[in-house]
Amino acid sequence: MRELPGKIAFASLCYTKRCFRKISGSTTDKILESCKPDLLFNRLRMETNRVYKIVFGSVYPLYLKKVESKGRSKEELDTVIFWLTGYNQQSLQRQIEEKSDLESFFAQAPAFNTHASKITGVICGYRVEEIEDKLIQKIRYLDKLVDELAKGKAMEKILRN
Repeated sequence: MRELPGKIAFASLCYTKRCFRKISGSTTDKILESCKPDLLFNRLRMETNRVYKIVFGSVYPLYLKKVESKGRSKEELDTVIFWLTGYNQQSLQRQIEEKSDLESFFAQAPAFNTHASKITGVICGYRVEEIEDKLIQKIRYLDKLVDELAKGKAMEKILRN
């Protein structure tokens, strides 16, 4: 089960009309069930400090739920994360267990992929290649890759080799 602070941060970041449109007397769990993981960063202009402090271990299960609901596997999700960040299975699991926030997760990435700049397109209304804040851009890159995986794009195209 995700930690309550992570739920609150996620819920506050998902505060959009789409997430709250039919939730009355909503609890954090109801909010989480109504939101899609790619809405997590829908409000780029809000305090980036809040985004930086979101625990990666609270976001990972949401990514996993998204890709599995579309018929993709945990192994494919991990492959995408490994490609982008340079983590392996053990180091990724360690990041989750240590409850690293997104800022630490990307700062400690063993080898952020040099081909990440080839990731282009729009995610939540923002062109990922035009985002000036480098950490937010890295977070959006991951979000974009997970979105492509969930949409059924071929792994060769997602990894941009």
